[in-house]
Amino acid sequence: MPQVSPAPPPTPLSEEQAEDLVHGICFKTGPPRLLGAELEWLVLDAERPGRPVSPERLRAAHSAAHALPLNSRVTVEPGGQLELSSAPATSLSRCVDGLQSDLTAVRAALRAQGLLLEGHGQDPRVPHRRLLASPRYDAMEAYFDRTGPAGRAMMRASASVQVCVDAGYEEPGVLGHSRRWRLAHLLGAVLVAAFANSPAYEGPYADWRCARQGNWADIDSRRSLAPPLDGPPRDGWTRQALDTEVMCVRSHDGEPWTIPRGLTFRDWLRTGGDPVHPGLRPPTAEDLEYHLTTLFPPVRPRGHLELRMIDAQPGDDGWLVPVAVVHALFDDPEAAETAYRVTKALADAYGSAPAPRNPLWLAAARHGLTDPELRAAAKTCFRAAAEALPRLGASDHVRETVGAFTERFVLRGRCPADDPPRPLSAAAKEARR
Repeated sequence: MPQVSPAPPPTPLSEEQAEDLVHGICFKTGPPRLLGAELEWLVLDAERPGRPVSPERLRAAHSAAHALPLNSRVTVEPGGQLELSSAPATSLSRCVDGLQSDLTAVRAALRAQGLLLEGHGQDPRVPHRRLLASPRYDAMEAYFDRTGPAGRAMMRASASVQVCVDAGYEEPGVLGHSRRWRLAHLLGAVLVAAFANSPAYEGPYADWRCARQGNWADIDSRRSLAPPLDGPPRDGWTRQALDTEVMCVRSHDGEPWTIPRGLTFRDWLRTGGDPVHPGLRPPTAEDLEYHLTTLFPPVRPRGHLELRMIDAQPGDDGWLVPVAVVHALFDDPEAAETAYRVTKALADAYGSAPAPRNPLWLAAARHGLTDPELRAAAKTCFRAAAEALPRLGASDHVRETVGAFTERFVLRGRCPADDPPRPLSAAAKEARR
């Protein structure tokens, strides 16, 4: 038999190559065209919603969802949260219709097992357990444990609505993609406040409307922060990515993954390992691409822009409100201009500290729309979105759902966290007694 030569080892990456790679893969140039959403859900026992669901039942629920012929991608978060990620859609209607159809099928499959999906930003059921065991999540948890409990809470107990929009054209001048990139960060605090749905009744975030955002702010010093916004986005994000600590170095031979301490990706590029990290192999392009998946800023560039600051929403259709509002405020020129003007004036008054630790973002997480400045900005933005949705071809159902949310919450200076505790929260509080 002919002998098969072993595959050559991966080519080490230079610092210049790494910078070029981040530049190329994180901001795609072109007209804004596509929209997507990722919906994370807690899985509850229909009869005893305040009690944790056993690992066996969670796995059965996930298997049932995976077996369905869906257009969305089904994944599972470390604590057992179920996530549906839409296919990129060329219109709001296609995005919403596809997700609604898939959610109907998943809910029916889970209902047959006595389970249901709940939109809640932070699971109030305790204790929080990790369902998934994998080298990635083992390393992630060990890394986060160095800085406190916030990382575990994020992994095991949080759920969100993530809205994805195109990065847009490369704009003339030194700031490049600045307009849509900056709008995402300027709008972020308003979205946190309007959609806050993770109230805390005890612990470090007691009386916060968005405890989930508190966890993100406390994870570590750099990994969850927005980069500086006063320069070209490509350059700022590249520096941020390379100057953030490596969470883990993967092993391909079955050995445990290495969790270096205090080693940024740029350090790794320059040294390929050093006396402090003996035996560390040089990084490759695959290592850099993996490193980028371990960064969790409130707006993550992945070719498109992924807005990650919105809590999971209550009700069967609550999730479509942030999807529709974000789409309107980014992709309708008139609404985008209104949102940019209003949120920039608000953000300028609070300084340039990075989100989510900026005072404005912390006020949004604590107070929601009871903060008068955030309430005024939200009213203007939601009004602009409502006027834009007909121009964008939104269905009557989408427009009515956004209008009902605006009337119930935004115009009254409230957010979902201000509603009386729903069965999950009330039952979970009772179970802790």
